[in-house]
Amino acid sequence: MLRALPHTLLLCLLLTLAPSSALSQDEAGGGNAAQARKVLDAVITALGGDRWLQLDCQLRTGHIAAFYHGKPSGGTTRFWEYHSWPDHDRSEYTVHRDVIQIYIGRKGWEVTYKGKTPLPTEQVDDYLRRRDHSVETALKEWLKDPRTILIYEGQHLASRHLADQVTLISAQNESVTILADAQNHLPLQRTFSWRDPVYKDKNADTEEYDDYHTVDGLPTPFTVTRFRNNEMTRQSFLDKVTYHPELPLDFWDVDAIMHHTKK
Repeated sequence: MLRALPHTLLLCLLLTLAPSSALSQDEAGGGNAAQARKVLDAVITALGGDRWLQLDCQLRTGHIAAFYHGKPSGGTTRFWEYHSWPDHDRSEYTVHRDVIQIYIGRKGWEVTYKGKTPLPTEQVDDYLRRRDHSVETALKEWLKDPRTILIYEGQHLASRHLADQVTLISAQNESVTILADAQNHLPLQRTFSWRDPVYKDKNADTEEYDDYHTVDGLPTPFTVTRFRNNEMTRQSFLDKVTYHPELPLDFWDVDAIMHHTKK
């Protein structure tokens, strides 16, 4: 298993196995890492540079469609999704916004008119796993850690676009692969793999980003499609994005949320 190997050995193996079209001799070792860093720096610049890096809160509003075995499993659900970097997330569902799921730190709750209940462990683990391996986490946290290994893997097709592919390997041997448009450098795809703690099989989690709009000077994907092992599981379509929304002081207080929901 590649992820079980030490960082230096893994890097050497990847460079050895990489196709000649992806990695030249001049790019081997430090040159390859420099090329990977160049691509990721271009991604950050395309997303908004320092403004994007310092972005701390946003509200995304739209509709979600769920899929089972790659096929739609029903209609769409209206949602309001708040994200406050690095570890506060709140999603509200239904027309009346009376079903609320909130993640703070490493814990999650659902709040309805009946009160608050902890979210199932499996659901919380899945959510945190995706947050821990997001483009945002990779570029804001992993990239600034000098122990993170960067590997440029050449150009590939992603969503019918030519894309530069870079894999980041953290000090904990976790990896994230980002494909960025070779022309405008915006992220097109993010993939990571993880092993099921029960069945021990390996799973691939992929998100694709499309339909970018510029909101408050920041390019924002209005369509996000999620895949599990190459099967589509969810697609979200945004209607509106607000950066730095004004929030009540008790917005992230789960007990206060419960109190307001019961009214």
